[in-house]
Amino acid sequence: MSKIVIVTGAFGALGRAVVARLKTDGVVVAAVDASPSVEIEANLVLPGVDLADAASVATAFETVATALGPITGLANIAGSFVWEPVVGGEAQTWDRMFRTNLLTAALASRAALPHLLKQGGSIVNVGAAGAVDPATGMAPYAASKAGVMALTRSLADEVRGKGVRINAVLPTILDTPTNRRDMPDADPAGWIRPADAAEVIAFLLSDVSVAVNGAGIALAAS
Repeated sequence: MSKIVIVTGAFGALGRAVVARLKTDGVVVAAVDASPSVEIEANLVLPGVDLADAASVATAFETVATALGPITGLANIAGSFVWEPVVGGEAQTWDRMFRTNLLTAALASRAALPHLLKQGGSIVNVGAAGAVDPATGMAPYAASKAGVMALTRSLADEVRGKGVRINAVLPTILDTPTNRRDMPDADPAGWIRPADAAEVIAFLLSDVSVAVNGAGIALAAS
């Protein structure tokens, strides 16, 4: 039986790479995103889903299960980045980072678990290497991504022994058009290609990684 995986934030650079990588393994993929519809090679495309709203997420995931069958995996790719110092910063920046990076992962995981617990499966979250030792301007983003790792480990323990694994990848800077635009003076040679990050995410969603649970896997260019 084919695996059925939901990818949130599927319309971004990493989301697209994950969708494409999963499709090469014959995985049935539902691409879910808050943005308007775009052209993407997925079995089901659900645009305009507010991933920070519990009811919207639950409805979207029920739509996936009805249209495609039992959900066996979830890749929480949805997220965003803002550079802003604490002093002189805005309160809404913290709210935005926690809603887009942490709340989306928590709500999607909670909506997926009733499905995953029936037949087993895997959830992969996206944290950040920069959450470990954040520099100036990284506090709101890093705090939300540290929360993603805390969610990963706590939820892995919560469902331990029930056939569901929860892991996270912790990338450094991804080589995306947005990051190249926002950091024109940086050298992208040491950045991570989305396709390479997608390989690790696909591994964690597969049965090959059955012995990996509650892990935060650092991703860095070699």
